[in-house]
Amino acid sequence: MPLNGRGGQCLLYLQAVAAINSVVATRISSQHRLSIDDGTLNNEPLFSLHRNLVEIPSISNNEHDVGDFLATYLEAHNLTVEKQRVEPFYSDLEHKQRHNLLAYPSNSPANASRIVLTAHLDTVPPYIPYTYNFSSHQIAGRGVVDAKACIAAQVTAAISLLSTYAIPLSLLFVVGEEVGGDGMRAFSSSPHPTYETVIFGEPTDLKLASGHKGNLAFTVTAKGKSAHSGYPWLGRNANSMLIPALLALDSLDLPSSEKYGNSTLNIGKMVGGAASNVVPETAYADIQVRLAAENPEVSQKLIVNAVKEVDGDLEVKFWSKGYGPVDIDHDVEGFETQTVNYGTDIPWLDGNHKRYLYGPGSILDAHSDHEHLSVEDLERAVEGYKRLVLAALNR
Repeated sequence: MPLNGRGGQCLLYLQAVAAINSVVATRISSQHRLSIDDGTLNNEPLFSLHRNLVEIPSISNNEHDVGDFLATYLEAHNLTVEKQRVEPFYSDLEHKQRHNLLAYPSNSPANASRIVLTAHLDTVPPYIPYTYNFSSHQIAGRGVVDAKACIAAQVTAAISLLSTYAIPLSLLFVVGEEVGGDGMRAFSSSPHPTYETVIFGEPTDLKLASGHKGNLAFTVTAKGKSAHSGYPWLGRNANSMLIPALLALDSLDLPSSEKYGNSTLNIGKMVGGAASNVVPETAYADIQVRLAAENPEVSQKLIVNAVKEVDGDLEVKFWSKGYGPVDIDHDVEGFETQTVNYGTDIPWLDGNHKRYLYGPGSILDAHSDHEHLSVEDLERAVEGYKRLVLAALNR
């Protein structure tokens, strides 16, 4: 059904939202639970797609196989798929080429799309196999929440809408979100369509995020001098240089705000020394800050000053310029809103477009050994994405 002008779009929006709300309300009032068996997980489109995505490991830098599977799936549903090669952030003989995927209706050019649904293909390590609990209706495994639930729900929503209406809609799935956003950065820096609305997929408990904290990552390195541990005065212990600086950083007062609360600093990784009977020559710590206020330069100065006050020989290297808190559009009626403390690909996509952040599952379960998602949340996310697309179409 083609749409002619904004009037047709408005009519479509009102009719479609009414239908979607009716379905969701019925499911809520009856405490809907889908009866799932192995056949449903393998054959029902939403659940089988989600299961297939999760069963293909795609830890950052290893997204080739899941990308190939998804490209084939999208092409089978009458979508044109463009692949954009993204160079690995580290390489060896075991790694295959990785690609961003841009999909759009086969009967329409890519630049005709005004709206794009996007999520990331990669996951954090380690890989955890897919399982389903038939008693609790919970799906578990690496990526079931972050962010393969978003991919499955977005694809299902898009196919459903495009099968009925000629909507100017695209799908964008990128690599590397978990390791600095190299996939979205590559897409943004290359020629691409200009969008009016971009709907990003991340776990938000089915709420619209009104903003998320900024991000700043850095490494502190100590360079000492090795020696026999029985004669430590002949060397300089790099661990002993580093530890006081980490203690200073752990208690550092960083900017805060009413909307996002306190900035938080996480000493995530420490490496130092070769053996217990050797005075360590080098040591370093990787640290990440979630910024609640100000631009990154303010916190960079505070961090460098705190480290140098402890030991002027310590080195501080920031991984990138970072970014401050990100305010996000949340003006679609019918959704609860919240702020979130994690980072996303939103800052890496340049353009003057509306930005929404939405998805099933909780960030509190993501990146954990108990990552899980309810069947109902996955279903409801499909309807949520439809509502967001239709709201954008009516704007």
